[in-house]
Amino acid sequence: MSVTKCLVSLLLVYLLIACTAPEVKNYETPESSAFYDLGVAYLNENKIQKAFVEFQKAYSINPSDKRILNAIGIIYLLHFDDTPKAISFFEKAVNLDTTYSEAYNNLGFAHESLGNFETAISYYEKAVANLMYATPEKAYINLANVHYRLGKYDLAIAAIREALKRAPTLSIAYMKLALCYNALGRYGDASTALSSAIVLDPLYQGDVNRAIEELTDMEMRASGYEQQDIRDYLEILKY
Repeated sequence: MSVTKCLVSLLLVYLLIACTAPEVKNYETPESSAFYDLGVAYLNENKIQKAFVEFQKAYSINPSDKRILNAIGIIYLLHFDDTPKAISFFEKAVNLDTTYSEAYNNLGFAHESLGNFETAISYYEKAVANLMYATPEKAYINLANVHYRLGKYDLAIAAIREALKRAPTLSIAYMKLALCYNALGRYGDASTALSSAIVLDPLYQGDVNRAIEELTDMEMRASGYEQQDIRDYLEILKY
């Protein structure tokens, strides 16, 4: 799994355990919540099938809990490679709560993975439009990624800057910024941004050689957009 995919996956899992906005009733029940909490624990331990089973138990008891719907959608999206099924669960979640930014962000990511970039943008924008969204930087980074894919580098940079206003030490923001600057021919800025990302990333902690080694290994296993991103990172590290 590439750096980008790995980081995005972690962000989506984080959204899974986000708190419910207090002004929206979620119809939680003690029994379904217990199964949901166990599913989250299993997911955090990377015990995917066990997590899925617990979420299904929760869903059978309470199909009107947006957290459960979002959780099942995440399993289908990230682990079962069934994006249409994931989308159906995310849509059920936002139908229950039209301000549910976590599910909007996940809907955006699901459509992005299908190449439906304009649709993805609309969902990311819905996610960040909610002023009660606790982690909007994640949707801003995803929004930046889609603008980057479409060659709209100025819009991508603007979205990244919005993310950094909310999370100044978010390493993936600087990685995306490096790609944008590189595409614009601002090679010095690209190098500076990627250096900042390597310093801030808890995996690399400023170790450029380790970053090069791991990115080189990941490039061999990646494909498509992700592989090209990694190649660009490695090229930027030569500047």
